[in-house]
Amino acid sequence: MDVVEAITTRRAVRAFLPTPVPRETVERLLALAAQAPNGSNIQPWRVWVVAGEARRRLSDKILAAHAADDPAYREEYAYYPLEWTEPYLGRRRKLGKDLYGLLGIAKGDQAAMKAQFGRNYVFFDAPVGLFVTIERSMEQGGWIDLGAFLQTFCLAARGHGLHTCPQQAFAQYHHLIRGELGIPEDQIVAFGIALGHADPEATVNRLVPDRETVGAFATFRWE
Repeated sequence: MDVVEAITTRRAVRAFLPTPVPRETVERLLALAAQAPNGSNIQPWRVWVVAGEARRRLSDKILAAHAADDPAYREEYAYYPLEWTEPYLGRRRKLGKDLYGLLGIAKGDQAAMKAQFGRNYVFFDAPVGLFVTIERSMEQGGWIDLGAFLQTFCLAARGHGLHTCPQQAFAQYHHLIRGELGIPEDQIVAFGIALGHADPEATVNRLVPDRETVGAFATFRWE
């Protein structure tokens, strides 16, 4: 698949088939992702991969904490703005409305919403999960580099006929992830990634978020 097709068909998949992904393929995708642009070639990312029993064991621990609503588990960095403004709030609400509408979850059904959110913690049944971390000493530029790494990985996966779902939801349980995988304290657990083959029959995978037109977000001074 060419790069344009990879870009236009990449999406956050929320239901995967159990079809295995070979370790060699994951290593190939990571090698490609490492070609992402980054400032002064510092390559600030580290990656921790889980599959098989290791993935199931970690998912079980996180799901138990999610079910218990343990207040001890909090994100160690702010991903979303502390105060929402438009148009960002409206876009977020529309995505949630469209997602829950597809799944038949009524507005205000907190139990169903919580259960659906919990699907994050089994990587939406993907056979492979990855966690990307960054050293605490890094500033905003390093986080920009992390985004480039993530996008390159997702496009490389599409080029190999696979799908992904970037998952910041895991950041809340960084203590559990750190303990299970032996991640040093000097590393921030930035996000997870589900990797596998999309389930073509899953209703949730019909979700296609709206994107703004170029005219809505770009300003040209073409002289």
